[in-house]
Amino acid sequence: MIYKTRSQSQHDVQKTWVLVDVKNSSLGRSCSVIAKLLRGKHKPNYTPHVDMGDNVVVINAAEISLGGNNWDQKRYIRHTGYPGGQKSLTAKQVHTKNPTRLLEKAVKGMLPKNRLGAELFRNLRVYPGAEHKQHAQNPKKIDLSTII
Repeated sequence: MIYKTRSQSQHDVQKTWVLVDVKNSSLGRSCSVIAKLLRGKHKPNYTPHVDMGDNVVVINAAEISLGGNNWDQKRYIRHTGYPGGQKSLTAKQVHTKNPTRLLEKAVKGMLPKNRLGAELFRNLRVYPGAEHKQHAQNPKKIDLSTII
């Protein structure tokens, strides 16, 4: 018998739509599962250099939880590009400005830092409430507590 590892191509990929509810779940744990779904690591024919992942719709992102004092201690730093232009916000300030930004930044940090990562990130849709616009795609609901 000859066993060969078959590398998948972009034409062989079967993408599905997945709905994830992150209400009252931890930011890091839920984002690591979402990153796995986006990357396609849950599929048996996973190939690292191909976009194998599913399209993920996340609802209730405004009701995500952070442990300990992370609402006040966790800092998000950016730079304007000018000398002395470093700005920082706490997680609570970022959450009040845009409730979906915390989850988006966490998932983006868990994806590859190349063109493939940018392509994978486009497959993520995050909504602050329970309503979403992807009803026509008929997403399959996944419970995070069973995957984590």
